[in-house]
Amino acid sequence: MNNKDTPETDVKKIALRMIPYGLYVLTARASEEVTAATITWVTQTAFKPTLVVAGIRADSRSHALIKQSGVFNLNVLGKGQQAIAFSFFKPSVLEDGRLSGHKFRPAANGCPILEDAPAWLECKLVNAIEGADHSVFVGEVTGAGLNASISGRPDELTLHLRDLGEKIHYGG
Repeated sequence: MNNKDTPETDVKKIALRMIPYGLYVLTARASEEVTAATITWVTQTAFKPTLVVAGIRADSRSHALIKQSGVFNLNVLGKGQQAIAFSFFKPSVLEDGRLSGHKFRPAANGCPILEDAPAWLECKLVNAIEGADHSVFVGEVTGAGLNASISGRPDELTLHLRDLGEKIHYGG
């Protein structure tokens, strides 16, 4: 593709879509209310203490509960878990002890751990950068766990946005 033949906004969108995105279900809890949402903007940002960052829509329920409680969990989705990712693209529902139809248990911080997610991180909010359509939450990892045995490279087991099909894109 030649930049001279492509409008600048399309070039920017294409370049941003080249950033690989893993898929995670962020869960949050404040008082008796729980919520969950599929997110893609996650990365580790420090080793000591271990910090991760997550981009969260500013108008979402997850955003409000994290601000209220100061805690959240990241449930890492694995290959073949597209259905779980899609079920949390819409607002979550707590019904019959399940979150949008999925079994969970509470972490030490009270946020849900999805029992089908291969791995999870429990986080305490240490900083927030706000001011756009998404906020960046910096969380200190206070706990982690595996719900399944892992063999091989862990990063090769993560479900990625590209695994959802040709028509699902993010960025730009």
